[in-house]
Amino acid sequence: MTRTPETPLPSPKERGRLREAQSLSQADVAAAVGVTRATVRSWENGRTTPRGTTRDAYARLLTGTEGVTPRQETPAPALVGAATGPVQTSSDRVEPTPEPPSETPPASELAPQPHPDLGPDPAVGPKPEPGPDAELEPLSPSLTPDQAFDALYAFCAPALVRQTYLLTGRRELARESVERAFQLAWHRWPEVAMDRDPAGWVRATAYEFALSPWHRLRPRHRNPEPPPAAPADRALLDVLLQLPPVYRRTLLLYDGVGLNLPETAAETEASTPAAANRLLHAREAVATRLPELAEPKELHRRLAEVASAERLHAAKPTTVRWGGEQRARHWTRAAIAFTVVLIGATTLTLRTAPDHYEPPLAPGATVHGVPPRVAPGPLSAEELALRAKLKGEMVSGPERLVPEAG
Repeated sequence: MTRTPETPLPSPKERGRLREAQSLSQADVAAAVGVTRATVRSWENGRTTPRGTTRDAYARLLTGTEGVTPRQETPAPALVGAATGPVQTSSDRVEPTPEPPSETPPASELAPQPHPDLGPDPAVGPKPEPGPDAELEPLSPSLTPDQAFDALYAFCAPALVRQTYLLTGRRELARESVERAFQLAWHRWPEVAMDRDPAGWVRATAYEFALSPWHRLRPRHRNPEPPPAAPADRALLDVLLQLPPVYRRTLLLYDGVGLNLPETAAETEASTPAAANRLLHAREAVATRLPELAEPKELHRRLAEVASAERLHAAKPTTVRWGGEQRARHWTRAAIAFTVVLIGATTLTLRTAPDHYEPPLAPGATVHGVPPRVAPGPLSAEELALRAKLKGEMVSGPERLVPEAG
């Protein structure tokens, strides 16, 4: 059986450039190919790759062989309007209606249930339904970088700490993961500020750090932390921690945070059918241990209760920014010190290394004709008697000759 070769596609960065060269938005491409805008965004980010007839149509559109008329785009409100105002985020919940794969469950079975106790987060709570052509603007230019960062932190950090706690079951690790994610965001603030979903960028970074397998090597993470006080909360958290990390993350994003299925698949770097199967298996595992949570709405409500019962608090944004700057300054100094040591060691080697050829010494040769060195042997009986006699006599006695001064 022969396999038809797939249509070649340009690199992910080239896909976005070709789309912009034709004055097309991601929504235009999504409508022409028959997918969601989140799927097109994941194609251009390199997270997923189209297949089959969708791949052929996408390749023809990028090469210009299939014409698409750009539509008039209506910009949505800015992500951050003021330092103390609410933050509005992107939402791609408008999904097409192509025939889903057989393994993908129906949308009614996987309806996400957002809840404010796991928010405010860009995907928590009811989100506005923008038009299919709506495009988000970057962070408001009227804010300084410090104000924009503080507004994003105040909006996302409290909910993100609770979400990360459900993901890891560790309070300190949850706070540390969120702080590290925001410190990295502050270090790359120009990139994050221009991102279409800054809160999603920070959330993905915090989840990646929290689920890192290297934490098990740290001494303070070898022993488990005290579980929740309520038996029901402790049982639910135990079930979550027994799930594979990718299943746990999919369940939290969909049933806890409230992302839709394409967004969950894009953030977990999986296809939509794979994300749906992971979600169903995770729900089945939870329902097997806790039958009262078989209903998705009840599961979401319990997730929100467990997250809010711990009353986890995030650090202040100024502390996070200062910590990020201190960390960057520390690593910069360490890199400079290492470079100086390396340069010094190289210079010392160049100065002390020989600059000309020195022939090796010839091996030693045996010298013949030299009598062997003889050591004095033991004294005889007569010699021993004479030595004792000389030691026992006076120095000035008549038997001894003592030199006198002339």
